[in-house]
Amino acid sequence: MSQHTVTINVANKRLKIACPAGHESALLQAASEINRRLDHDSKKKHSAKTPEQALVMMSLNLADDLIKARAELELEREKMQSKIELLQDTIELAVNPTKTA
Repeated sequence: MSQHTVTINVANKRLKIACPAGHESALLQAASEINRRLDHDSKKKHSAKTPEQALVMMSLNLADDLIKARAELELEREKMQSKIELLQDTIELAVNPTKTA
């Protein structure tokens, strides 16, 4: 896959990032999300004193969001698996009524 260079702005810094072809939009969206979070956090009373501190705090918050999203996804996967198993059992009983579960 070929690489493109995409220029993004993060924390008021212009960065040139190598990006696989076709993923430019996702990279720009990620940069926009970082800037949105930095802007939101800067408006809080206890905002970071330096841009580096702000980036670290925002990174920690993103990591926390990712961990929570993964846990929610796993819980949802487990619920779906239970429903699938129940449906399979119901179908098996309907097709073979002489079998017991």
